[in-house]
Amino acid sequence: MRRFEFIFYVFFYEVVFGFSVYGFGYFSAMPFTLLWSIILGAPAVVLMMNLKGKLLPIVDGLLRCLYAIPFLVEYFIYMQFKELYDLNTIMNGAGGALTGFTTTILGLIFSPLGLFHLFLYSIPLSILIMDLKRKTYDYTQPEKQVKTATAVLIPVCLVFNIIIIACIPSARTIVGAEYNYPKAVQAFGYMEGTALDIKSLLFGSGGDFQNVKNPVNLQTSKPGESVPDESGPDASLAPGESVPVPTPTPAREPQVMDINFTALSQKGGKIGTLATYCANVEPTYTNAMTGKFKGKNLIMITAEAFTAEAIDPELTPTLYRLATKGIQFTDSYVPATAGTTGGEFSHIFGLLPTTGGKSVTNMIDNGCTYFTMGQRLNAEGYYGQAFHNNDYKYYSRNKTHNKLGYSQGFMGIYNGMEKWVNYHQWPESDYDMFVGTCPLYLTQEHFNIYYMSVSGHSGYTRAGNAMSKKHWDETASLDGKYSEPVRAYKACNMDLDQGLKYLVDRLEECGKADDTVICIVADHFPYGLDPDASLGNMPKLSELYGYEVKNYVQRDHNRIIIWSGCLEKEDPIVVDTPTSSIDILPTLMNLFGIKYDSRLLPGRDVFSDSMPLAFNLNYDWKTDLGTYYSSKGEFVPKDANTQIPEGYVQQVKAIVSNKIKYCKNMLGTDFIKQCVGDPNK
Repeated sequence: MRRFEFIFYVFFYEVVFGFSVYGFGYFSAMPFTLLWSIILGAPAVVLMMNLKGKLLPIVDGLLRCLYAIPFLVEYFIYMQFKELYDLNTIMNGAGGALTGFTTTILGLIFSPLGLFHLFLYSIPLSILIMDLKRKTYDYTQPEKQVKTATAVLIPVCLVFNIIIIACIPSARTIVGAEYNYPKAVQAFGYMEGTALDIKSLLFGSGGDFQNVKNPVNLQTSKPGESVPDESGPDASLAPGESVPVPTPTPAREPQVMDINFTALSQKGGKIGTLATYCANVEPTYTNAMTGKFKGKNLIMITAEAFTAEAIDPELTPTLYRLATKGIQFTDSYVPATAGTTGGEFSHIFGLLPTTGGKSVTNMIDNGCTYFTMGQRLNAEGYYGQAFHNNDYKYYSRNKTHNKLGYSQGFMGIYNGMEKWVNYHQWPESDYDMFVGTCPLYLTQEHFNIYYMSVSGHSGYTRAGNAMSKKHWDETASLDGKYSEPVRAYKACNMDLDQGLKYLVDRLEECGKADDTVICIVADHFPYGLDPDASLGNMPKLSELYGYEVKNYVQRDHNRIIIWSGCLEKEDPIVVDTPTSSIDILPTLMNLFGIKYDSRLLPGRDVFSDSMPLAFNLNYDWKTDLGTYYSSKGEFVPKDANTQIPEGYVQQVKAIVSNKIKYCKNMLGTDFIKQCVGDPNK
């Protein structure tokens, strides 16, 4: 029936989007996309049915465009960030990205692939125009039949959708306890995934916390024991044999604070639920590494698009030095969620960004900044400042980063950084940022510094990336070994390396290298290497990594760096168990001897005897016994000889589910403030 062709166009938009992002892996979502094409397309049919004359084709054309726009926006976001952004992130994070990176976004839109998708999404409008020209535009279907069919179709489709989900255990899990927006879109399609996202925003998602053994009871290896990594190790960076991390001292104390969880649990609601959960979490304990960095200075660096393969003994010798002569994390991961702001959030707050681009703002607005290194070292009288060599208002950092506890606030381009950094090029220079800012704090007795770098940013071309062009000739040894994008990626990271060399040289000159800790963590993997790729189809990232990237665990492998000059005089300290970016905060607090409550942080102090665990918002996880891939529902032991305790996989799945649910619930409340107070007041 001609009136119902609009439903077909909605289905067409969904199919183009799904196969562009997921390829043939999108087939399983087709039944849901068909049902939701009817559910969301039918109201438009009813609207147009009640229009007459010239107004009808005008509204029809507008609706064909309006229905296409969300698919195009999400597709171009995916092209840039290699992640689907939920509504929170689009409204609070991607908005800044779309305006801040106008040239990059326009480049994607007017690329061959971008123009091709614009053409595909314009087909329904083109058909309408041709119908009008040929005078074949005819919506004369009897009104009564349309109303009757529509009234029946929508509820029937909703019922069928519910029945299908109820009959598929994995689908029930995604809708319920393991809801995740990208995962939902892959399983059900963009339309239903977005509907579930709206439901999550309005009513929350997931069930109750599960009762499971505490992580410490599942410990199967001691810190420092060597564990092979089948998902892409970078252990080859280690200069010598692995040396076990010192085991916990006998006289250990729980890492807890005096918090009355019983009183908080009686408040009910999310606060009560969170308090009850935390009261039953096994804390971590002090150990031989507790207080090792007490009284030292701290420089934390979020390195833009950094990964292990950016480290090279010849091209980036300072990064190589810091990675191999500091604490060596040889099996580390940085989950890519909500782009740069999500990566920053994870290691600043020790949580996963379950509210996407709004996560940092949530914590700030709720007064939950107590557990940040900025606040804790500020409380000890440290001089503090945060820096970024791009627009200081980007991602609203001018509002959020001024409340992280740094005594001198936050500086970026347009509020001071422009004195040293040339902002008429893209990306800006990390080296220039370090040269300009070091004199501000190196004369201080104690300093606590945060940097957000930018030199490693995409796009990765010789001519289009200022930092790649700047260092291109220095990468002559890579000629013929790598494609231009990969070589450009390695070249632009040389600017970060040279900035770090300047920093370390100045620290050594003023005699503060042994008393300063440098911590480097990526914000996300280098997603800009493959502008038109989907998971399982990332040829340039695979070229960089040296293996085919097939899943999120492989994609997000990275290299966390913690270095101090004093460590170079000691035997190597190797952490070769799975570690992720949310482990950085509790680990630093333990190393700096800061009093904190480990029950309030879902990450772990990596030197504790708590179970090694790295996980992401897709519910994939890795321990010292193996890796669980949520999309397949499959656990892969680390090797054929690994003995898996009975019930182990289900227990760890429940632990991961609880930790993610904790992040979700906590980000919507002022729970941390109610536990320990607001340090900004």
